Amino acid sequence: MKMRVGQYLIDAIHNAGVNEIFGVPGDFNLAFLDDVIEHKDVKWVGNTNELNASYAADGYARMNGLAAMITTFGVGELSAVNGIAGSYAERVPVIAITGAPTTKVEQERKFVHHSLGEGTFDDYRKMFEHITTAQGYITTDNAIEEIPRLINAAINERRPVHVHLPIDVAMTEIEVNEAFQPTVKESTINEQVVDMISQKLSSASQPVIITGHEINSFDLHEKLEQFVNKTNIPLAQLSLGKGAFNEENEHYLGIYDGSVAEENVRNYVDQSDAILNIGAKITDSASAGFSYQFDIDDVVMLNHRNFKMNETRREDIDLPTILNSLLAIDYHNDAMFPEINRELDDHIELTNEPLEQETYFKMMQQFIGLDDVILAEQGTSFFGAYDLLLYKNNKFIGQPLWGSIGYTLPSLLGSQMADQQRRNILFIGDGSLQLTVQELSTMIRQQINPIIFVINNDGYTVERLIHGEHQPYNDIHMWDYKALPQVFGGDNVGIHEVANAQDLKHTFENIKAQGNKMHFVEVKMAQGDAPEKLRSISQVFANQNK
Repeated sequence: MKMRVGQYLIDAIHNAGVNEIFGVPGDFNLAFLDDVIEHKDVKWVGNTNELNASYAADGYARMNGLAAMITTFGVGELSAVNGIAGSYAERVPVIAITGAPTTKVEQERKFVHHSLGEGTFDDYRKMFEHITTAQGYITTDNAIEEIPRLINAAINERRPVHVHLPIDVAMTEIEVNEAFQPTVKESTINEQVVDMISQKLSSASQPVIITGHEINSFDLHEKLEQFVNKTNIPLAQLSLGKGAFNEENEHYLGIYDGSVAEENVRNYVDQSDAILNIGAKITDSASAGFSYQFDIDDVVMLNHRNFKMNETRREDIDLPTILNSLLAIDYHNDAMFPEINRELDDHIELTNEPLEQETYFKMMQQFIGLDDVILAEQGTSFFGAYDLLLYKNNKFIGQPLWGSIGYTLPSLLGSQMADQQRRNILFIGDGSLQLTVQELSTMIRQQINPIIFVINNDGYTVERLIHGEHQPYNDIHMWDYKALPQVFGGDNVGIHEVANAQDLKHTFENIKAQGNKMHFVEVKMAQGDAPEKLRSISQVFANQNK
């Protein structure tokens, strides 16, 4: 059948599981956007800028498994680079589509707007080579091959891809013989993995698993839990990838973050004689400045296309195959390991004294529900929230590796659009909010109902703790945060102001009583107050920079 290239691309993206597409219109994508709007099963979610669109697509993909966004050539696609780079770093599959000038304009090297005025049109595509797992220039001759290749690459590698789509190509009809269906590589069992890990475990007296973000990326939670239950090996998570393991499982030790970890977790992991690193990257922020006490060269690295044990290194084994191979291992651990305490702290004094971070997160532990999606902005919010004990069906979204402040507010738009039945809760600080707050407007326009907690502590707390506590570059202008929903047209948004524990408790009650609306909560705290782990890790960052 005949169909336009743009129609085929949107059909293919939808068949891969995407129902909403983010982005910003521009003259090089407008005619293509008509095909998006006309598609009966795909919704266009216009964003306030391209950076926010890239963050929203990232949040959507973390929930849905794949996302897509559309920008215009040059000014649009480059505005999205930061978000796409974050998706690449943390293995989030986003299809970044650039509506480009016509092939005739490119061939004639015309000095058109949004170009560099040099007659070159591949400059921006070259930039994307380093932050995407695959790139493609779509033509009428290659569309049937290139579009499936790019979508499959995003799915199988769990990383972004870049699609350069000249607008005349998008509007040209081609012959399509069959609809695109994604091709997911089948996972097998790798005998080398089975033999080497079996041998390692057979001689271990205190084995442990460290896990992280790649389990979330590849949705391998059930397989990982099967392996843990079968072998009786305890497991610790990194903050990069929290939510990778069921925290209600009896084998769960807690968060391992180097020298600042809970003593029993730190001691057990550091003293282990067989550490299996499954789908995790031990970064500076996840390990308090690489403060682990084990020999990193002795750790068995079982990551996507990165298998390392002793002198054996392989880059051809994917993570699903690694998990399948682990399930084939016949081993049972008999060593004792510490149990995590899941008892909630019910002894919180509800006073009218100024609210502090410690009390704030203790109360949040009581507030989160069984099925909530929790987003925590890099800063006081992330370092306070990643120690929250989650329920099996919770989802946790943060960005501790890339660490771009302002990420989570637009990401909240994406995560909530991906599943509007689950309650989404955002923890964010005032400094981060000011970077991307415009996307609150899109949330209101899309009539979604997340819960947003904004810590107003007057500035960049993480930066103050690292360097320049009283320097003006860490100051921000005070806003009337409670007025923002009204500014953006949110007439049905619940507005709350919190200054102490009594206020917070009352706010929780109001939110639960009015679950059918968005809630925006301004939480006032002292400028110098911060979670203890953030204080410790900030000092590590300060020392790294000397």
